[in-house]
Amino acid sequence: LDNRLQDLISRAIRTGDLLRTRVDVERQTQNQELLSSMNRRADVQLQLQRTVEGLSVVAISYYATGLSLYVLTPLSGVMGMSKSVLTAAVVPLVVGSVYLALRRIRKHMPH
Repeated sequence: LDNRLQDLISRAIRTGDLLRTRVDVERQTQNQELLSSMNRRADVQLQLQRTVEGLSVVAISYYATGLSLYVLTPLSGVMGMSKSVLTAAVVPLVVGSVYLALRRIRKHMPH
């Protein structure tokens, strides 16, 4: 009787260990799926952030070009330039400056 009881106890312990192992494996699988999902979301968020940054360069450049032309248009008459030539000269400078400024800001931001 004592041997049967010991055998029954050891089987119960093994069964408990197997159940615990199965729960641990299931939990690890769920954690892995959660981490994969979080990685996908982070990738999408990064793509969206880059898109917004690109659109920001365009929007800021558009307004900065307009402001620059308000200031520089009176000088175009003195320099003998048409407004379209002045605009063509200003746009690359403004876009490049805005791009470099935003890049510098991004570089100095904590990750």
